[in-house]
Parts: sequence; structure tokens; C-alpha cells
Amino acid sequence: MRVLICDDEENIRNLMKRFLSMEGIEADAAENGLSAQRYMRENPYDALLVDLRMPGMDGLSLLKWMRDEGFRMPAIMISAHGDVSDAVAALKQGAQDYIVKPFDPEEVVIRIKGLVESQNLRNMVESGKDGGSTFIGESAEMAAIKRIIAKTAPSSATVLITGESGTGKEVVAREIHRLSSVSSGPFVAINIGGVPENLLESELFGYEKGAFTGAVQRKTGLFELAAGGTLFLDEIGDMPPALQVKILRVLQERKITRLGGTSSMPINARIVAATNKELEKQVREGKFREDLFYRLNVVRIELPPLRERKSDIPLLAAYIISKYNRIMGMRISGFTPEALEALKGHSFCGNVRELENIIERAMIFADSDVIDADDLDLRNTLDAGRSAAAPPSECLTLRDAEREAIIRSLHRWEGNRTRAAEELGISRRTLITKIQEYGIEI
Repeated sequence: MRVLICDDEENIRNLMKRFLSMEGIEADAAENGLSAQRYMRENPYDALLVDLRMPGMDGLSLLKWMRDEGFRMPAIMISAHGDVSDAVAALKQGAQDYIVKPFDPEEVVIRIKGLVESQNLRNMVESGKDGGSTFIGESAEMAAIKRIIAKTAPSSATVLITGESGTGKEVVAREIHRLSSVSSGPFVAINIGGVPENLLESELFGYEKGAFTGAVQRKTGLFELAAGGTLFLDEIGDMPPALQVKILRVLQERKITRLGGTSSMPINARIVAATNKELEKQVREGKFREDLFYRLNVVRIELPPLRERKSDIPLLAAYIISKYNRIMGMRISGFTPEALEALKGHSFCGNVRELENIIERAMIFADSDVIDADDLDLRNTLDAGRSAAAPPSECLTLRDAEREAIIRSLHRWEGNRTRAAEELGISRRTLITKIQEYGIEI
């Protein structure tokens, strides 16, 4: 980041240069508007800090010249007077902020950084460029993941993607496919947990005509449909034990047999799997086959939750705005600095999916082309409803929430399982199974 300071007082120029340099921000100093013009013609700047009254060319004249010349950097006007009319005139000429002397230099640095971040966001939204990829992030964590993807994608190795719900596991799977040698082939995805157990095998392997009642014609399975491309097995941790054996055989032999069929056929699909569960724990508990785990866990990509990479929020938000501008025919240009700070302060238990929902709603209710903090309505989220005793970084998983709901219902009904099941909207048998699964003591 590079900032131009324009003020006729040398002590102000030196003070701000020192505070900006402490934040790793480069700064040049000009004593009046004419000098600032020369700097701007010769160097690119991300922001301007300009005094209102200066000899020669004053701050308002400099702002007008900037806008006439097409300079789009955000500007903060500073003044020793604080007249309302001066502030209004500065804002009309394109200043984004107005500060009265004497001021706190640390606060000015914070405001400059916020304005630059918002401007970068607007530029990204307007350009709508994502390089053909929807895998967004420049944090250290995401940079490391991008390096793993770049090395893994050209190979045929099986990949296991882990991370909380909403962290973008399918986005990573698609990025692996996009950069792979089979990118011209199909990308076929299936959510294991979203398909009834009795249909899952036929979806994956297909079936022959007459294989079972209702099989009136041959069905091609997803392994075949993904030939020459990538098959993405989402929520692999929900796979039934009986099917785990068959998937293991497929990974070992690279062949499948349709239901009702007698001959096997080779498959040449790249396998990428994902889960939000701890497969190692499931292996220890006997719920997931150890040999299948090792077959899947050739290359491991662990996605961090959004609360651990908040520096990526502006980039993700820009992409989401650009996406919904196209979908909804809107022209939202970005966020106010206050709105961005509010997003960064949110814990995002729902990760990127929650961020997208919040922004989509804010775009609908925004009264201007810039989203304000009030438009975000961060109070109307699961995060806001968490117990005040819980630390900010501690987000409940769906599994945790289900266990807590069962415990509370059993307490309310003094251990009566029939009444608790009725309240929870599940059968008594399902409740008993859940009690055993979560190790709940009555």
C-alpha cells in the first residue's frame, strides 16, 4: 500500500509518515496541491490524505482535479476548522472521509486502511474477474492449500478433503479437476449423505435391466458417467459399512460391476472424496474401514474454517457480490468500511456458506449501491444465538447441536424417551439409537 500525504505543515507530514511506516505502509509527502499533482502523475497511490486549506492549490481544488483526471483513489480531507460547510464541500468533491485537527494519527491510519480495502473490493466487484476459478483466498493458509492443489492436480492420486461444513470442499474438488489432466472430462458429484442407503449402490454402480423389481432398463452409474473425468464423493464419512467394502474394491481393482451384471468393466475416473467428520475417530470406533481410509487418504487437504482466515473475507465478499449482481441484475459496488469490519468480527460458524447467505440478504435490503453494517443483520444468525459462555471461536457442529438438543429434551421430560422423541419429531427407536451413538447417560 502506498499513501500520498498533502499538507502545508511539515510536522503533520512527518507525523503521518512515521505512523504509516510503523504499519508497513509507504508514504510520500507533498506541501501543497501543485506538488501533489506532480507526485500523482509520476507514482501510483492507494489513498490520499489532504489538508483543506493550503497555499497555492488547496485541498478542494486538488480533489476536483483528481476526479477530472480520472484518479479513483479514496481521499481523506483534514481541516483545522471543522465547519459543516467545509465537510459538505469536501464530500461533494469526492472525499470519502473528513477529519478535524488535532487528530489521533493511529485512528487516521485505521481509516486509511479501511478505505483502501473497500476500494480494492469495489474494483474487484466491477472487474468481475476470477481467472476461471472460484477458489478464492490469499491468506497464508489458502496459499499453502493452493500449492498442494497445484502439485496434486496433474497426478491421478486419490484426494481426501476435510473441513467443517461450508468451508468449500466441493470448490476445492472442482479446482483439482480444473487443473488436472482430465479437465476436459466430466466432473460428477454425489453427496453420500443425501442419497437413501437403499439407492446409493445403484446410483454409484448402475444396474442392468431386470436387476430388481422396477429395473425396466439399464442405468449407467456415476463411476461410468465420470469416465475420463473426476468423481467427487462428498460426505464420504456417511457411507454405509456394506458399501465401504465395495468402494474399497473399486479403488484397489479400478473395476466396477453393475447391479445384476456378470462382467466387470474398468473405470478411469479420478476419485476425490470429502468429509466434515473425523475419519480417524470413526476408524477407531469401528464405523469406517481402516483400509478404505488409507486408500482415500493418499493426499490430504484440510480446509481451515473462515474464522481462521478472516483476511480472505474481502476477496470472498467481492466474488459473492459479483455473482449475485449477475444473478439478480443488481449493481452493488461494495461495502462501507464499517460493514467490512463487522464481517471480520463475525465468527462464521457456517463458514463461507454463511457469508454468502448474509451478503445475499444484505444486497436485497440495501438502500444504496453500497452495503452498510446495518444491512448485514448479523444478529439474525446461529452465531448470535449461541450461549454467551461459549468462547467466540467455538462453533457448534450439527452433531454437537443435535446432541445438545437431545440432552435438553430428556432433561425436560425427566428421561422419558417417548415424550422426548415426540418433542424432537423423531421416532423412539431413532432417539434410542442417538442416545447410544452420543453416549448420553440418562
